Amino acid sequence: MEVTQAHLDRIAEVDQVVHAFLHVGTESALAAAAAVDAALAGGEAPASALAGVPLALKDVFTTKDMPTTCGSRILDGWRPPYDATVTARLRAAGIPILGKTNMDEFAMGSSTEHSAFGPTRNPWDTERIPGGSGGGSSASLAAFEAPLAIGTDTGGSIRQPAAVTGTVGVKPTYGGVSRYGLVAAASSLDQGGPCARTVLDAALLHEVIGGHDPMDSTSIDAPVPSVVAAARQGADGDLSGVRVGVVRELSGEGYSPDVLHSYQSALNRLKELGAELVEVSCPHFEYALPAYYLVMPSEVSSNLARFDAMRYGLRTLPNAGASAEEVMAATRDAGFGDEVKRRIMLGTYALSSGYYDAYYGQAQKVRTLITRDFTDAFRSADVLVSPTAPTTAFRIGEKVDDPLAMYLNDLCTIPANMAGNTAMSVPSGLGESDGLPVGLQVMAPALGEAVMYRVAAAFEAARDAAEGGPLIRRMNGLEASV
Repeated sequence: MEVTQAHLDRIAEVDQVVHAFLHVGTESALAAAAAVDAALAGGEAPASALAGVPLALKDVFTTKDMPTTCGSRILDGWRPPYDATVTARLRAAGIPILGKTNMDEFAMGSSTEHSAFGPTRNPWDTERIPGGSGGGSSASLAAFEAPLAIGTDTGGSIRQPAAVTGTVGVKPTYGGVSRYGLVAAASSLDQGGPCARTVLDAALLHEVIGGHDPMDSTSIDAPVPSVVAAARQGADGDLSGVRVGVVRELSGEGYSPDVLHSYQSALNRLKELGAELVEVSCPHFEYALPAYYLVMPSEVSSNLARFDAMRYGLRTLPNAGASAEEVMAATRDAGFGDEVKRRIMLGTYALSSGYYDAYYGQAQKVRTLITRDFTDAFRSADVLVSPTAPTTAFRIGEKVDDPLAMYLNDLCTIPANMAGNTAMSVPSGLGESDGLPVGLQVMAPALGEAVMYRVAAAFEAARDAAEGGPLIRRMNGLEASV
């Protein structure tokens, strides 16, 4: 109860500036915390290793006791009749859910500026973005409003926010965490995952939410990889015998000097830990971004057709005698933001008669080639590494009117989504010119989370030892800014 109340107090203190939360579930969080205290006082074993540790939940997972808006006016105030599997697993583990976090509308964006309810701000510099689409979850961690969070990753929406806020974000193998109750944007790409301030915390949360779910037809019927044991092993700091692949196509142009310097330092540190660095080539990665922006909008066009003003959510009546078609058009015009409309139109065009093969079909062929690139690379490396994002956090408003510039933030993260394998971002340091966080991306094969967590934990331990403690503890400015 004391821990949960302390975080609720912190939210009340700083969230009017950070705006990480869209809804704070004070009563339900305290009730869950009280139940854990009562169970422990009665001599019961804790429900999980994280029982009683509060968490912030991205507002794309359904929750019976709180609204689920997906950052969109079209679902403003909607209360689902059921919990997502991830939500249910958190509750069963005794984890109090502090509230629902802000996000780019329907998870479409890289800055959380596309939320219908206003932008979230980066606690490192509140004039800058916290990444997207899960900027609310990452900002809640960086602002110490929550010790744990859940995000979703369609093209980098867990990893890119983690990189620019100095936190840890993990995209599990596609199918490794249930999507039941995760409001779909792009069904073949969306994946829920853990967000935390340390690799071990992320691993502990990963084991809570992972595993097979018969309610999700894409769920993998296999045990959750032993990520907690791997993270603890990695903290010993020995990577002898581990082959780390440096992806040539993700190590060239397009990155800020701060990111390149931090990345080179990270490679040197991995080598000092005993890892063998090998250069690998993934020649089709350069086509990942354009292919993704055909596949993803196409699936968005299909999935968002359900928001038709007839069954749930917003309904706008243009006139008293309006037809169903007129109500639907008026509602979608009023309820969806510009970025969502843009992607619906792109996707509808790519799927249209006469263009399907040339656009969507070709993009799926590129996806197969990207998967083959990963397969070939993992023959000579246990994990692959790259920068997570090409720049540190940019200023709010700097790219919001330039969709192509915004899309380039996912340059490094998209390939793992296209192939379905696992990847994570771990803080690698601070930019020399701006003092803002930079992330290192570690990628592994499907169900290869154990080796990924081991490498990330070893790197984290070595970085902390060399730099005098966790990077997040070196944040300046939040207290002054609020």
